[in-house]
Amino acid sequence: MDSLIKYLAILLGLISVILNIVLICLNSNKPPKCMSQSHESLQVTHSDKSLVFADLTPEEYKAVRDYMWAQKDLKISHSSLAKPSDNFLFLIDLSLPKKADVLKYLDQDGKKPAREATVVVFYGEHRYLKEYVVSLSGPLTHRDVTEQKYNTETLPFTARTVTIGEYMQLFTLLYKVFQKLEKPLRESFGYDLQTNKLLPFEGMPRGIKAGDRKTWISFFRDYSGMYIHPVGFEMLINHESSNSSDWTVDRLLYNGQYLNSIDDFMKRYQAGDLKKIVYKKVENFASLKPRKKPTGLGPQQYYLQGKRYSVKNNQVVYLDWSFAFGMSSLTGMRAFDIRFKGERIAYELSVQEAMSVYGSITPGMILTKFLDSSIGIGRFAHELVRGIDCPYAATYVDTHRYIDTNVTQRFRNSICVFEHDIGRPLRRHFSDFFHNSYGGMANSALVIRSITAIGNYDYIWDFIFYQSGSVEARVHATGYISSSFTVDGNLKYGHQVAENVLGNIHTHFISFKVDLDILGVKNIFQTKDMVYEEVPLPWTPSEKAKIPRLVEQQIKTEKEAALLHGAKTPRYLHIASNQTNRWGHNRSYRLQVVSFAGDHLPESESTEKSMSWARYKVAITKHKDKEQTSSSLYSQNYMWKPFVDFSKYIEDNETIDNEDLVAWVTAGFLHIPHAEDIPNTVTVGNGGGVIIRPHNYFDEDPSINSPDGVHFIPGSENNCEYNKMACLEKDQCTSTLEPFTYHGFEGVMKFE
Repeated sequence: MDSLIKYLAILLGLISVILNIVLICLNSNKPPKCMSQSHESLQVTHSDKSLVFADLTPEEYKAVRDYMWAQKDLKISHSSLAKPSDNFLFLIDLSLPKKADVLKYLDQDGKKPAREATVVVFYGEHRYLKEYVVSLSGPLTHRDVTEQKYNTETLPFTARTVTIGEYMQLFTLLYKVFQKLEKPLRESFGYDLQTNKLLPFEGMPRGIKAGDRKTWISFFRDYSGMYIHPVGFEMLINHESSNSSDWTVDRLLYNGQYLNSIDDFMKRYQAGDLKKIVYKKVENFASLKPRKKPTGLGPQQYYLQGKRYSVKNNQVVYLDWSFAFGMSSLTGMRAFDIRFKGERIAYELSVQEAMSVYGSITPGMILTKFLDSSIGIGRFAHELVRGIDCPYAATYVDTHRYIDTNVTQRFRNSICVFEHDIGRPLRRHFSDFFHNSYGGMANSALVIRSITAIGNYDYIWDFIFYQSGSVEARVHATGYISSSFTVDGNLKYGHQVAENVLGNIHTHFISFKVDLDILGVKNIFQTKDMVYEEVPLPWTPSEKAKIPRLVEQQIKTEKEAALLHGAKTPRYLHIASNQTNRWGHNRSYRLQVVSFAGDHLPESESTEKSMSWARYKVAITKHKDKEQTSSSLYSQNYMWKPFVDFSKYIEDNETIDNEDLVAWVTAGFLHIPHAEDIPNTVTVGNGGGVIIRPHNYFDEDPSINSPDGVHFIPGSENNCEYNKMACLEKDQCTSTLEPFTYHGFEGVMKFE
């Protein structure tokens, strides 16, 4: 009997389990009654026409590479570590089609522009550089565009970027030099080839005149975060020859003392004629490993009703916005065909250049001026860390590049797209007097982001799309400062931030291209500002008051519209259409520059022309396809005679009245390093950018039509129809949210 009861109990238990599983399966797809439904009104329509701006695909990169390799007369090396004496295919990138052709295709169903790639070849065999365009539409063909772009048949060999192959040969030379200097390096820095190396960091430009290729290399401890561990040893390498056996060490610096050669250094060191550095083990204060074990998670962002944006191919659609996006290996992130409510606001919004000028007394930094596009800004856009670099629930996009390699490289998750609650209202008003009410709107905006880690610095690049019709291009800097070893006199060039470590003063200048098309390509440039005007009071003419008055002006030439960085400029800068809004004002978008930049390099300096774009806070030029960028791949290593001198865009002084206009905007900040830059510079306060804002473009603020608006009056605080927050706690089935309450009307002023 006991066995029978036992078996019956087991059978009933199994039946119960099976019934529960069946019930769970039947109801698993039914959302609980309190769960918010997905956005019913979200209807997304993508256009494949955005692909006209799309980065090259891996298949296209490979096709171009194989085609160029197959051109026997070019004799291009297949090695990723090609020597300077070899012919090397350095870069393949998208060649943007002409704007007029693209607009015909986008707006008038014209012919799709041909797909083309830009190719850069370093000819070590002949000691020159060339650029080509390879057509990808139909059978592949190529044409030499060097003279067309730069007015010269070839570019000088020393203008090239240092490749990985050249770096390998430089490291080989350094290894041989270190073997000769083993004793002083060991005694001064604890150097050991196996366990305690010295890491190099190079200054730029590489010389003091056109044609030079002489690089000062500073050495740092073999630590993570080596950039803030200088040891006080620097070396000048002459690597002008394409044959590395001809390279020489021309000068050395040891503890602030210059030596003419390796033999001179060894002789004086052994004779005791030098002020020596005595090795002392130093802890790695540059480590980013948390000093305390992390204990928890901060606030996280979720899409409670699903994502309100969509990413397909290279196009993003978000509420009233749509745009195409891409990543240039040289200049970084860019957006095209930016539309709000179906109307094109901008044809192009892109990063152009990131530049820094350093101050120092030591040679590794004294002449340093970094122009990052010459190394490749987009080249260093690596994978973003989910939940830190971008919100965990963001959409992540892979990019592909071909630069200084022999295979196409895939960079996973190197662009992210997300909608973000800024954390302060976009607009709001609480009506205390009369008609008591509250009206407001959370500031949810769409962000597309990439982060580029170029040597010591990390730049966070954001394009932000607001529901008010504004767009913001913004950059923040973080990462490690550059530093030098403390020697007598160098406190004039920065602050000491660690033992024997000087954080060097430097500027950050960022160049943005903003090609606005306001209701078409025929636009004007307007400025607005204020003056105080003394006027008699109408009701008491004998009394006067000074009051602000609007001052408006139309600027008609490029030279007038080149607003110098240090000069007083009008506060309101507009690209405007001749069409007017309902109230009779020119429909326009305003350029609002956010910048805390230091002073620009004086124009008398021999290298200034390579960064002449930074002279101007804003410069407005007539659009020309040949004036596509403000800087160049060759500007870093040929600073003295740059092949793109932005100031030349302005010299011809074209009319900008009723023309297709481009705004070139410079933003940035001055960085005087301080103790809190150790171990890393924080993003707070270290950035700049430009906000593109509608100004009389609409008849009213377009965000009044947003689905995020909130409005209530006394007695309707908890009505969900115009206040979705009132039901959030119930909708989300969560016990962690406080119920919505509002008592703001209790303290209003009453006049009855």
